[in-house]
Amino acid sequence: MSVIRSAGGVIWRRDDPPADPLGPARIAIVHRNRYDDWSLPKGKLASEEHPLAAAVREVREETGATGIPEVRLPSTNYLTGEPDIEKVVDFWSMQESSPSTFVTNDEVDELRWVAPYEATGLLTYAHDRGVVAAFAALPPVTGVAVLVRHAEAGSRAEWAAQPGPPSDDERPLDDNGIAQAHALAPLLSLFQPVRVYSAPLVRCVDSVSEIGLPVRTDWVFAEQSEASPHVVADRLRALVSEYGRIVVSSQGGVIPATVAEFKPPNGLATDSYHTGKGASWVLSFSGNALVAADRLDL
Repeated sequence: MSVIRSAGGVIWRRDDPPADPLGPARIAIVHRNRYDDWSLPKGKLASEEHPLAAAVREVREETGATGIPEVRLPSTNYLTGEPDIEKVVDFWSMQESSPSTFVTNDEVDELRWVAPYEATGLLTYAHDRGVVAAFAALPPVTGVAVLVRHAEAGSRAEWAAQPGPPSDDERPLDDNGIAQAHALAPLLSLFQPVRVYSAPLVRCVDSVSEIGLPVRTDWVFAEQSEASPHVVADRLRALVSEYGRIVVSSQGGVIPATVAEFKPPNGLATDSYHTGKGASWVLSFSGNALVAADRLDL
């Protein structure tokens, strides 16, 4: 069985004032003339493309709107009708960041912005309706923090063995880490962060410096601060409350217990939040309450 990887999104907007008496969110669905069906915007990954990048790109291509990712929704998988070929589609909820510039094209000949309950009645496929149901069950997302573990930075012991000895705070990214930071920047930028924070270590700062925003340092995100998970979680909540969308670069000794402190809905044990270097957690909030914690790997 061969697998075709695809990605897409439930992109939403709010009317002002709300036109829908059952709720303010309206989502985009598209009509594909080739199949004569109504679908969520989605499409195949390009070669070596990250699924999240593909999701934002496909939504933009099919709706004319740029989406800001918020929560990872259930993936779908189904047989394509061709022998031994299965399609797997990863979905994210996204907030529309600018008005749609949709024009009809060879793939999509109609776009509609409808309430989720209306989408359920229009969508052709049950798997798309399930994704919309998962979106509709979410409380409104008011902020997102992407918590990143710094990229690879070589051996701590080898760095300490140098003449000096140099401070471990100054240990830089190695060649693999530089490549990881380069790959991280466009992914993290998809979240359109308003602020970028980091533990005040060279390897942490350099992991997020390519985003293009000033990197503000805060000792609370460093292992050396020995801040409790409760204190780190409260700092993240405060930053999200103030700025809405943030990126924070931290360390492997801080992240698992901090994510667990939020008591994510999936209820995993603390050790399940182990985070590899260059990997992240997308923490989505409704007010001060965590809505979802989704792992984001390179």
